[in-house]
Amino acid sequence: MSDIPETRYAKSEDCHIAYQIVGKGPIDVVFIPGFVSHVEHGWDDPRLAHFYRRLASFARLILFDKRGTGMSDPVPVEQLPTLEQRMDDARAVMDAAGSERAALVGVSEGGPLNLLFAATHPDRTAAMVIIGRTRGSRAHPTTHTERNPTSGAPCSSGWNKGGARGCY
Repeated sequence: MSDIPETRYAKSEDCHIAYQIVGKGPIDVVFIPGFVSHVEHGWDDPRLAHFYRRLASFARLILFDKRGTGMSDPVPVEQLPTLEQRMDDARAVMDAAGSERAALVGVSEGGPLNLLFAATHPDRTAAMVIIGRTRGSRAHPTTHTERNPTSGAPCSSGWNKGGARGCY
């Protein structure tokens, strides 16, 4: 895409969080990405760019790279951010963008962050959409029964331990 929106930075604790604003609709939509994202290179994917443009056709779309991904500041492996820190990053982006209240769209790993933000900041959450949320954890086990085609073990038995790599 030739007209990539300007990338800006919000300050959250000691990190700079990259974000973009697209569109001028009457509502704000904060897009909470999955595992990895890149606010500028995302526009190179025609399907993702089309999705962004459709959202921006009726809303002011706020995109951001989570801490440690894309154009946001990197983080050391031994200091990976907590869900609460990432929630604060989303809040910092909303503050920097001048968004008081927004509809949240969480994709994959962004789903749990979406839920935590809405529960913690209901006054700033106008609506919530969760797309392809990640599976459960030990605290919230999955009920799915897919099996790893290589080992035959249930995919859930290797979740968060590297053993589910062959499942997806």
